Amino acid sequence: MSETTANLRRKISSAQELQSVVRTMKALSASNIGQYQQSVHALADYYRTVELGLAACLRKSEPADFLTAGSGNGETGAVRAVVFGSDQGLVGRFNDVLVEYALDELAKLPGSPKIWAVGERIQTRLADAGRPTMGVLGVPNSVRAIAPLVGRILLEGELGEGRSEFGQLHLFYNRPMAGAIYAPVGQRLLPLDEGWRRNLCGLAWPTRNLPELVGGGKAALRALIREYVFVSLFRACAESLASENASRRAAMERADRNIDELLDHLRGDFHRLRQSGIDEELFDVISGFEAASG
Repeated sequence: MSETTANLRRKISSAQELQSVVRTMKALSASNIGQYQQSVHALADYYRTVELGLAACLRKSEPADFLTAGSGNGETGAVRAVVFGSDQGLVGRFNDVLVEYALDELAKLPGSPKIWAVGERIQTRLADAGRPTMGVLGVPNSVRAIAPLVGRILLEGELGEGRSEFGQLHLFYNRPMAGAIYAPVGQRLLPLDEGWRRNLCGLAWPTRNLPELVGGGKAALRALIREYVFVSLFRACAESLASENASRRAAMERADRNIDELLDHLRGDFHRLRQSGIDEELFDVISGFEAASG
């Protein structure tokens, strides 16, 4: 069907409106990336404080005491995993890449891990792959919503104040990477092994005043381990959300380029069709003039 200038005008107008929406979403994604990255950076000082506190506790504890506080050898306790996904659209293979990675890693864990999914779409993909979840949690839509989510993970994962055993805890999420949009990563938070203890004990104390433990050493250690788990979960969630928005921004950038190419094509067709119409009108005027003159 041949195009008309009116049809081309409508197509150009629709493409321009769509491009405006795409650029707005791209700007929104860039803004969200900034706030999630800032939240991760803001955690750095607190995380460093928790590490120093753990180092002070571990220097006063024997390895056996430390391993007991970290739930034994970690093989007899419950094995738990948290998978952070996305429920928003326009993120490409964000969930698929993560599920493929998580399934490979979960297959290496002993027994049948208890899995909590952050996001209904990631929960559906895990269930389709034969990995049913213990529960599904909503994906936060802002930095303020991350802390309540972490609290629910600790509560539903039975890692709260009243637990005497931590067991194993694994995290799977997408992390922003330099030179790439994101990459799936896995992190074992618990149990805290001997190598991790040695690394912490090797941290240099920032002042000349050496720390002292007040009260029970094990109680302080367990409280600091809970803070370590909380901060690690918060950071994993923030990095996952930053990766999600980076993926969406990349998709919007591709869409913006495609719309630019489409607009160039439509405008070229419009100008050619308009010029052809002007030429036909000129030919008609000249032909009429010549007929009248003859």
